[in-house]
Amino acid sequence: MFDLPTDLPADLAPLSWLVGVWEGTGVLDYEASGHSYAGEFAHRVSFSHDGGSYLNYSASAWLQSGDTTTPLVSEMGYWRLSRPATDADAGPALLPPREPAPARTVDDVEALRNAEGGFDIEVSLVHADGVHELYLGQVRGPRIDLATDAVVRAAGAKDYVAATRMYGLVDAHLLWAWDIAAFGQELRSHASARLARVD
Repeated sequence: MFDLPTDLPADLAPLSWLVGVWEGTGVLDYEASGHSYAGEFAHRVSFSHDGGSYLNYSASAWLQSGDTTTPLVSEMGYWRLSRPATDADAGPALLPPREPAPARTVDDVEALRNAEGGFDIEVSLVHADGVHELYLGQVRGPRIDLATDAVVRAAGAKDYVAATRMYGLVDAHLLWAWDIAAFGQELRSHASARLARVD
């Protein structure tokens, strides 16, 4: 049994079911440029908050092959509801808000509900290998669907141009699937996992 956090800002209510640390295993299966990438991996994901209107995210994975463990790329980022910035929001950079922020309410959040009954979200992720992703999508109950709006790569990063992700809460487990377009391939299945809450 999991109790939803009661200290979250109103904007995080639709994402509250993600909060916590999740661990489990997944399966990697991708073929490109004559190479086959396959195997089982261990995965740890953390969603936390620090009082802002976003969730902090971090994830690490390790490929398991017999007694050998190979670290895979780690990622960090932020998840938030899509809404226009106002003068009560800080930024850009270190610029403070121009006016005091009124407390946002459940009614303010409900006003953001989209025509499909969900909430539009934005997810910004940075990978340890020099890839930066901006995902747009929606959360509808215990399901999240995301697709890249932009992928930026450092000069030395491997070819990677697009992705979609799906997250869902099923029988108290976090299930996810990640499709990628990399090494000249069209968007296709890449990895999936089943994680249990550990905190």
